[in-house]
Amino acid sequence: MTELHEAVALGDYDLVNELLKKGLCDVNYKDMDWNDRTPLHWASAKGQSEMVKLLVQHGARLCLRTDVGWTPAHFAAESGRLGVLRTLHFLHAAIDAADLYGDTPKRIAEIYGHKDCMKFLEIAEVECRDYRLVAGLKGIQLDQTDEDWELKKEELEKNTPCAQAKYTRSTQKKNRGKNVKQ
Repeated sequence: MTELHEAVALGDYDLVNELLKKGLCDVNYKDMDWNDRTPLHWASAKGQSEMVKLLVQHGARLCLRTDVGWTPAHFAAESGRLGVLRTLHFLHAAIDAADLYGDTPKRIAEIYGHKDCMKFLEIAEVECRDYRLVAGLKGIQLDQTDEDWELKKEELEKNTPCAQAKYTRSTQKKNRGKNVKQ
């Protein structure tokens, strides 16, 4: 865990601000010991809206994901941090992003019984999709893809027993009834 990760996790706004101003920390560093969490993931989980804004002002990417595909919005939804969800939505985070298992922040809020978050996310998901559509039509580039995560996800999907079984079954179905020459 870097000094920046620790300061964010402890909620020390002044120290985080100082570290960021010095420029000695990578605001988007993924801590492998903590499942690829960035400082923004910690701030979101802890309910620190002002910290979220500070990190984003210093270049934190809203789209970065953990090893299972959780975004900052997933952590805020898990913890019932409605204020952070509102902040992330205002900053145009992909509030509707699904993790490796297909769960969106709304589903996480539902699992943990955070009805206020769930209700907000129902509306925010639609607004998020609409914003993405309008941005695409206007040619506005959005930073909503974690390239490292996409590569990792692709690799995970190829190497999981489920994916291999699906491939084997579909290949067998295709070849069923065909006369295979040897």
